[in-house]
Amino acid sequence: MCPVIMIIRMKERQETAAKVQETLTKYGCSISVRLGLHDSAGDSCSDNGVVILRLCGDPEDQIALEEALNQIDGIKAKSINIDEM
Repeated sequence: MCPVIMIIRMKERQETAAKVQETLTKYGCSISVRLGLHDSAGDSCSDNGVVILRLCGDPEDQIALEEALNQIDGIKAKSINIDEM
C-alpha cells in the first residue's frame, strides 16, 4: 500500500517544468503514479498546472522530494498520508 499523495502546484509552468521533471526523475523510484493537469482554452495552454503523485517507499525520500520541489521558484508541493486522516 502506498498511502502518500502529493499535490504540486506549478506557476509559470513553461519556465519551471524542466526543473520539476529533473527533480521527479531523481526521486522516480518513490513515485508509483503521476498525473499532470493544466488548463487549456482553445489554441493556448495555461501557464499554471497541477501534478498529482502517489508515493511509495522510504518516507525520508518522500520528504526530500517535497523539500526539493518547494525550493523551485513557482512551485508549491504538499503531501498527505491518507492512513493518518
